[in-house]
Amino acid sequence: MERLPFQIVLYGRPGCHLCDDVEKLIKRVGREFPLILTLVDITGDDELHQKHMFTIPVVAIDGEEVFPSVTSVVTEYEFREELTRRARLFA
Repeated sequence: MERLPFQIVLYGRPGCHLCDDVEKLIKRVGREFPLILTLVDITGDDELHQKHMFTIPVVAIDGEEVFPSVTSVVTEYEFREELTRRARLFA
């Protein structure tokens, strides 16, 4: 049985170069893992803006916020390792 695609949500805002960098790394890793990426502009929602304005980019996987950028931004290695771990749980 094949795993359904990971549902990835990237919370960010226009003009955020870190958000752009994380989007690119997600797309690169997406060549190895089945995933669906949704980009969410936090500036369009007051609640999301208040919640994430100091922690973007924020990456959620399957509905769980896994990588908020509190002290550092997720790396490609960390993102790939998290998807690998989750894929093993499914296997």
